[in-house]
Amino acid sequence: DILREIESLVKEGYREVMLLGQNVNSYGKGLDEEIDFATLLEKVAKVEGLWRIRFMTSHPKDLSERVIQVMASNKNIMPSLHLPVQSGSNRLLKKMNRKYTREEYLQLVSRLRDAVPDVALTTDIIMGFPGEEESDVQDTIDLIESVGYDSAFTFLYSPREGTPAAKLQDDTPKDVKQERFERMLQVLNDGVIKKNAEKVGQVYEVLVESQESTGTWIARNPYNDLIRFQSSRDVEGALLSVRITRAKKFSLEGEIVEEALS
Repeated sequence: DILREIESLVKEGYREVMLLGQNVNSYGKGLDEEIDFATLLEKVAKVEGLWRIRFMTSHPKDLSERVIQVMASNKNIMPSLHLPVQSGSNRLLKKMNRKYTREEYLQLVSRLRDAVPDVALTTDIIMGFPGEEESDVQDTIDLIESVGYDSAFTFLYSPREGTPAAKLQDDTPKDVKQERFERMLQVLNDGVIKKNAEKVGQVYEVLVESQESTGTWIARNPYNDLIRFQSSRDVEGALLSVRITRAKKFSLEGEIVEEALS
């Protein structure tokens, strides 16, 4: 039972949980109990002593309005969401059998930001899918710029035996695929760097995860940014206020302002 496991973890001192699934929004299908992911999420949010809740992955076609509202209504559900788009091209989304369009995806992002204005969004992007054309690449780049992701997992397509995509004709030269990938990545990284730079000077409540090296600690804020800071004390598991002093491409650096909770 998920709730009993989480309650047990909290008693052991854990303060954050991640609900993990290939598509968490499918939770409840096939169970004897009549329950969906939104209901589970709401119940988890009520567990006493649980400071932070995260979940992934949410398939865009299944992310319900109720899940969005549960996120918005519970302060211990972190305002960060992994929402894999894969491509900004409707033509390729159809070939990938994703079951949504770029317009539907962008509408979903808009509804999310209406409900949770400060939500941090991450995604997955595949470049070089069989039959990809220049217009598809531009559609993806345009979508990246429209959404303004906080980070992304990016991949250059490689065929996997046994999948429908492996049977598709793929005539695009490798060097063309690589150039397109790097062009997309530049746009993505420019956006991420700009977002991180805007965080310098901001104070965040961070949960300390571990000590990276003597005196250097790793923590995460509600938006799942990785933050390094210095402390001579043992602060593992503590909730601290940290001011951001430096922005890097994939992480932030900061200094302790005060201890918020331990």
